[in-house]
Amino acid sequence: MSMNIVLTGSSTGIGRALAERLLARGHRVWGVARSDQADFAARNPLFRFSRCDVAQWPEAERAATEVARAWPHLDGVIACAGVQGEIGRALASDPRRWSETVRANLDGTYHTLRAFAPLLSRAPGRQKIICFSGGGATKPRANFSAYGVAKTGVVRLVETIAEEERGRALDINALAPGAINTRLTDEVLALGPAVVGEAEFAAAQKQKASGGNSLEKALDCVEWLLSPASDGISGRLISAPWDPWPILSAHTADLTASDIYTLRRIVPEERGQKF
Repeated sequence: MSMNIVLTGSSTGIGRALAERLLARGHRVWGVARSDQADFAARNPLFRFSRCDVAQWPEAERAATEVARAWPHLDGVIACAGVQGEIGRALASDPRRWSETVRANLDGTYHTLRAFAPLLSRAPGRQKIICFSGGGATKPRANFSAYGVAKTGVVRLVETIAEEERGRALDINALAPGAINTRLTDEVLALGPAVVGEAEFAAAQKQKASGGNSLEKALDCVEWLLSPASDGISGRLISAPWDPWPILSAHTADLTASDIYTLRRIVPEERGQKF
């Protein structure tokens, strides 16, 4: 069944690859990005676009109005837009650029969900939201504090909305796509070890040489999250390369009753200790 899908960050990287995959499946895609996508739209009749910086609420609101004039409803929203932004030790970073990085990734995700929520609520079937996380959301990532903090915030936002909207025909999940070779990888290599740190630079070199995690697997996971196979799975952080997401439909009840695939505080008893 074809869907009406809004996709942010559709002009480059994973976002562009995802747009191409969804269009090939016959879905109608409205791409939202800061750059002009007229050439891509001319080659793909099912693709429309809005130029928009989702970090700016008025622009996100305007884009949602444009979509609402053309489409009666949305079936899915994919918040893929993001920037790596300020890199370096947190206590030596530029405060303005640090804040702008958080705003672009976290506010940009929230603005997208808030702006398109009314149109999504008109979906005739189950509503699907996918927010891109990863990049330091589950563990400290030295020299990438702004990006990691924002991506952690995205996960908590997803968990909170899932709890608030429990009972609705809505599934919202965060996706960690894995270490895929994109412009973010090239940025790390270009900045060098003195800025990003020896470990990050070495990891980027290895990733670039090996090809990194599979882009196709990340795209497959997005399709699964949009499909009825993931119905009822909500408020989770799913890792495309590492989690057994193709079989999770058999464990929906278990997931709903647990904190599996969520961010939680660990207490000593969970490690067999007592303080």
